[in-house]
Amino acid sequence: MDSISTEMKPTAPASGSGSGGWLRPILYLLVLVLFGAAGWRIYSNHKASADQAASQANALQARPTPVQAVPVESRPMPIYLNALGTVTPYNSVTVKARVSGQLEKVNFTEGQTIHAGQTILQIDPKPYKAALDQAKGTLAHDSALLKNAQAEYTRYKALFEAGIVSKEQLDLQQSNLGQYEGAIEADKAAIENTQLQLDWCTVQSPITGKLGLRLVDAGNIITANTTNLVIVNQVDPIAVYFTLPENQLPQVLGMLHEGRSLTVEAWDRGETAKIATGELLTADNQIDTTTGTGKLKAVFANPQETLFPNQFVNIHLILEERPNALVVPGAAIQTGTQGTFVWAVQPDNTVKNQSVKIALAEGQVTILDTGVTPGDKVVIDGADRLRNGASVIVSAPRAGRGGAAGAGAPASANPAAPWAGKAEGQAGAPGAATSQHAWPGKAGDQPRKKQ
Repeated sequence: MDSISTEMKPTAPASGSGSGGWLRPILYLLVLVLFGAAGWRIYSNHKASADQAASQANALQARPTPVQAVPVESRPMPIYLNALGTVTPYNSVTVKARVSGQLEKVNFTEGQTIHAGQTILQIDPKPYKAALDQAKGTLAHDSALLKNAQAEYTRYKALFEAGIVSKEQLDLQQSNLGQYEGAIEADKAAIENTQLQLDWCTVQSPITGKLGLRLVDAGNIITANTTNLVIVNQVDPIAVYFTLPENQLPQVLGMLHEGRSLTVEAWDRGETAKIATGELLTADNQIDTTTGTGKLKAVFANPQETLFPNQFVNIHLILEERPNALVVPGAAIQTGTQGTFVWAVQPDNTVKNQSVKIALAEGQVTILDTGVTPGDKVVIDGADRLRNGASVIVSAPRAGRGGAAGAGAPASANPAAPWAGKAEGQAGAPGAATSQHAWPGKAGDQPRKKQ
């Protein structure tokens, strides 16, 4: 029994060690297979999703993109300098009384148009009438004394010739006569002065213009050359003062020295409507050193009083007219790494990235030098979804979406423009030129166009 037990002891562990040796690799292999299958499934699902997304993207790219496009126009366009102007009366007078007294009557209606020489106010004339009567009485008194002095001198002259009186007595009478003659002249001057003051009691308008609100009411005591009574402004014609940067003045002054008549247009604050058209009159004789600008004055006929004093207007100083300018809406202009361009619609309804050169931006339209030809269609809406060669579905701009006519300048300049008042979002077109010839902006003198 002992020998048998001894022989069987080493055989039992050998049998267990062999079984564990081949089961463990199988378990590892199964785990690897499971992980591999899970990874393959995840990869397959991801690849399928990517393929589906790529297929959808290709389908979207192949689908035509709806855009709005308008044709490039060739039409006359003005080249102008833009500035902010202040409307000022051509003549303005603050009426004051030239004599003191009580304001007796106001002979005008506030806001009425009045003519030069027309009576507008009446000051109590009674004190000045009394002074005039007193001056006339003094003249009559001195006239009587003068007459007596003349008679005395005549008698003394005859006596002197007869040798009865001395030369000194004759000279005394002649001196008395001269004093009375001088008194008469002084009395006449006093009468004229008193009469003038009496006339000044009637206050007349010094110019033809429009009256403002009265500054004093009847019954008040007013002081000569001190109390403001009313302001008279001449508003037809009317003036507008505006400034230009000093680097633009030589061009304008050169045209003035050549005798050229420069047209000036006044537009409202939003540049949506032209208010009036006038002419540049002159420029100031110096530059303001604090701002580096020169002041200019334009004159406008204003029969309907569409311009009124202290009104702010946008000024277009027109330098020239381009008869065949290439005009596109500002919304068509795009910018990129390659510069300024437009999306041009090809005959096969695909689009092309077409580089252009901007001459100037005017309101909500842009004038181009090169890059397009009249009749070419350019995209004004939907450009953010385009690429070179993409197919598009072209539609005309919808009316009433705040395009060029909404900005005023192009639509008013040429109401026949087919896209005026239709293109959307044309203001602030990117890519506007900002070179050394760029025009100033509305209020901040920022470059906005070049000649």
